[in-house]
Amino acid sequence: MAGIWVFAEHKGGTFRKVVFELLGKAKELSGRVEGGIKALLLGGDEGTAEELAHYADEVYHLRSPFLDLYNCDAYREALLSLLEQERPSVLLAGATFQAKELFPMVAARLGVGIAVDAVALELQEGDRVMVRRPIYGGKALLEMVLEGTPQIVLVRPHTFPPASRRETPAPVVRKEVDIPPEKVRVKVKEVERAKEKVDLTEADVIVCGGRGLKGPENFSLLEELAQVLGGVVGATRAVVDAGWRPYEDQVGKSGKTVSPNLYFAVGLSGAIHHVMGMDTSKVVVAINKDPMAPIFQYADYGLVADLFEVVPLLKEELKKELGK
Repeated sequence: MAGIWVFAEHKGGTFRKVVFELLGKAKELSGRVEGGIKALLLGGDEGTAEELAHYADEVYHLRSPFLDLYNCDAYREALLSLLEQERPSVLLAGATFQAKELFPMVAARLGVGIAVDAVALELQEGDRVMVRRPIYGGKALLEMVLEGTPQIVLVRPHTFPPASRRETPAPVVRKEVDIPPEKVRVKVKEVERAKEKVDLTEADVIVCGGRGLKGPENFSLLEELAQVLGGVVGATRAVVDAGWRPYEDQVGKSGKTVSPNLYFAVGLSGAIHHVMGMDTSKVVVAINKDPMAPIFQYADYGLVADLFEVVPLLKEELKKELGK
């Protein structure tokens, strides 16, 4: 067996938090497969690879001018060049936008199975991975076993605890990848940096607002509450479609799938396409003046009240409790 590999997604040399969560899970499973844990890094500099080496048994650092910026065609060809030679037993990646674009193509080319949005996985006899993923808006869990190797599993962020950093780094194997230019159909011409803030998929606390806010100016209430809690603000599809918030803030089936430790659902009804993006949140607090709003079916704590009255009061009480 070629062990368990973890795709180390990064942006500008900064790793996604889910990478370390997957490395922690890989260590838990590694005692039952041969080959140890290999972290797979595409692009990035030597310092990025060296940092990753403190969490895995070995790091594969694939390098090419085409890999300096994420490019789905270049990343696909780089991965295939390695995976067709060395087929690990399991390949783990975060269920991010990048991975959801990239790995279905890789799985199709290799003729292997893939599971997306996994919230649990365990190793069975014969080194087969049993994966659980939510379906029907989180009302049921589907159990599935994948065919072929590698078994590719994309895991929701905030599913597993992160790995601990080791003092002694593992070896780094640097590989120059020859990517045929004709295979790279997508050209990255320019990269615009958005305002720096925590990505919704990596946030521990999310305060999400719906049409009940009545206008974009009222999202300042949620911004203030999120700041007190050290969180970020999300939005429903209706809010984004209305132009009140940018698309990057959208939570739901057609937006981002999130699993924070604390999720505030403020002034939103809880439509199924929204719930499908946040149903694995650890604790859900719903605020809505409609007692029949579907969101209360998914909430751990529900408050039937006018958000314009209760959110400012909640913010002030939390400031006192948290010493802010």
